[in-house]
Amino acid sequence: MRWHIPATEYSWTAVRAQGAGGQNVNKVSSAVHLRFDIRASSLPEDLKQRLLVWHDHRITQDGVVIIKAQAHRTQEQNLQDAVARLHALVAHAGHVPKARKATRPTLASRQRRVETKKRTAATKALRGKVPLG
Repeated sequence: MRWHIPATEYSWTAVRAQGAGGQNVNKVSSAVHLRFDIRASSLPEDLKQRLLVWHDHRITQDGVVIIKAQAHRTQEQNLQDAVARLHALVAHAGHVPKARKATRPTLASRQRRVETKKRTAATKALRGKVPLG
């Protein structure tokens, strides 16, 4: 399922990008820091809880997601990239894996297990002390 995050729920600031860039790098703030407060958002409560307990380096102790985008040369592209990464993070947290149904082992798998145990036991039995005489 895809959740819509309104632009009013996140804030962003332009910062100077890291790395090489020539003369222009010291004048232009093309990188973007996007901040999204999970607790103050309009996301469903169960999704908020899944995001808050998630151990991700982009989520602070206060429940704020901070995404830094600096891959592109323009501020607009970096902002689009940061928003897309925020949507991907929320979508990934929204995926609930199916609960596994316990099944009985098949007869063939039980037989394979016993055969493996017998082979291992036979190998280990040969490792005993050698009798003298």
